[in-house]
Amino acid sequence: MLERRLYRHIDWLLLLAIGALCAIGVTMIYSTTYDPTTGSAGSEVSTQLLALGLGLVGLAIMLSVDYRWLADAWLTMFLGLLALLSYVLLFGVVDGGARRWIGLEVFNLQPSEFARIVVALALATLFAGRRRGPQTVAGWGWTALIVGAPFLLISQQPDLGAAVTLLPVAFGILVFAGLRLRYVAVLVVLAILIAPVAWTYALEDYQKQRLSSFLDPEQDPRGAGYQQIQAKITVGSGGPLGKGFLGGTQGQYNFLPVAHNDFIFSVLAEEQGFLGVVVTLGLYLFVILRGIEAARLAKDRIGTFLVVGVMSGFAFQVIYNIAMSAGLAPVKGLTLPLMSAGGTSIIASLAAFGLVLNVRMRRFTN
Repeated sequence: MLERRLYRHIDWLLLLAIGALCAIGVTMIYSTTYDPTTGSAGSEVSTQLLALGLGLVGLAIMLSVDYRWLADAWLTMFLGLLALLSYVLLFGVVDGGARRWIGLEVFNLQPSEFARIVVALALATLFAGRRRGPQTVAGWGWTALIVGAPFLLISQQPDLGAAVTLLPVAFGILVFAGLRLRYVAVLVVLAILIAPVAWTYALEDYQKQRLSSFLDPEQDPRGAGYQQIQAKITVGSGGPLGKGFLGGTQGQYNFLPVAHNDFIFSVLAEEQGFLGVVVTLGLYLFVILRGIEAARLAKDRIGTFLVVGVMSGFAFQVIYNIAMSAGLAPVKGLTLPLMSAGGTSIIASLAAFGLVLNVRMRRFTN
């Protein structure tokens, strides 16, 4: 449990920045789902508030339990994750042609959102006692299993976006664990060689269309390129100060699909303008920098690697979502952490930051 003397070592500034981003997210979800004919917002707002409450509970739990105890239990957590992902493939809720959720009374649980936490814990524990990362066949084998097993299960849902977010988690930890540059070069060459094979045999037709429409969205402006075109229009229409709260049109009138989820940053740019974008980007940058500082201050290698893994996945998702909203990356079902509507996403994000706070807080303990 959390000792009273540790409270003064909690990073309250990081918590404040996280809270500010969550508050901005709820505000944008309210505005996006607001119906002027009824004078009320959609059910997504109440779902998000419930998820925030559950996420704070998850954050408190992750903060209270020594992260080294959690690291010792990584194998149990990893097997539990694989069991949940397998259950989803067999019995999960189908929505929009994808089977990604476990149906609950209040919302659908998406186990893949917790994969980044488990993979970070597993790899941090695996490499904490190694000086130069995976130097042996066994080391590379464990790495491939820890990353590859959940990657394959998640991609079969199909949810390639969530699966890909495991890669920056692993890469960040491997680099900090001392991965030699020649191995990095080998991984890059392998990725280049595998890309044509993946395009031919692994990607579905709709995924190929998304990549093609990114290069030329005007080739199918009412189909595959529609979201990207509308996202650019939404971002560009905000101007310096935006149209104001509830003043946006792209999200409220459904010109921009899933505006409250994947494209919530576009809605922010439309309603709050360049100023709102700068403030939000500043908050995200502050959170990432505080996470990097927590990794630097960690008392042991497990703590450092754990925070690096969590923050690498977080930073990748933030950068990709914002780039996607601006039309600088292919459209992919990746939420903007802490802001987008999504029950499991916000719960997993807050739980992950509970681990970051845990590592920083316990740097003075034995």
